[in-house]
Amino acid sequence: MPGSLTAYELLLEIDQRCRSLAAGLVPAQAQDNIWSGIGFRIGEYTCVAPIAEIAEILHEPRFTALPGVKPWVRGVANLRGQLLPIMDLCGFFAIDSSQVRKQRRVLVLEYKDVFVGLQVDEVLGMQHFAQADLDTTAQVLPPALLAPYVKGHFAGETTWWVFSPFALAQAPQFWAVAV
Repeated sequence: MPGSLTAYELLLEIDQRCRSLAAGLVPAQAQDNIWSGIGFRIGEYTCVAPIAEIAEILHEPRFTALPGVKPWVRGVANLRGQLLPIMDLCGFFAIDSSQVRKQRRVLVLEYKDVFVGLQVDEVLGMQHFAQADLDTTAQVLPPALLAPYVKGHFAGETTWWVFSPFALAQAPQFWAVAV
């Protein structure tokens, strides 16, 4: 057919389109200097969890309450055929929770044998910081309740506490759920 592209010409055209679309992307070398995480809020505290420590973000699912557990254990939900315990972080840390239910989300944590949903007041989306801005010194102390799970902070207009769900999953008091 006259006017149709040969396979080679078609590949060249695809290559040119890909290169033009990739022109605005951050080079891989520059990404090494960027720290990315999932921003969220529990009470008045603005936190960010390393992206590798969050498997999924859900709207608050329907759950079944469990008898004989502490109040911060919301219950269990069915997530694609798997039981997902839902733990309220505000309740666990004894922080006043937001009253706006529609903003609440559940951060799904999968770590070793742990599969649990961490209910937060609000998810603030992906957050990106310069790796050099991560302050892990103890000059600015995190709230005492969060301290064992905070691995530093990013300062700015807002202080973003780097919260480690993996550290929380290893805490015996987090698993002491029976009353």
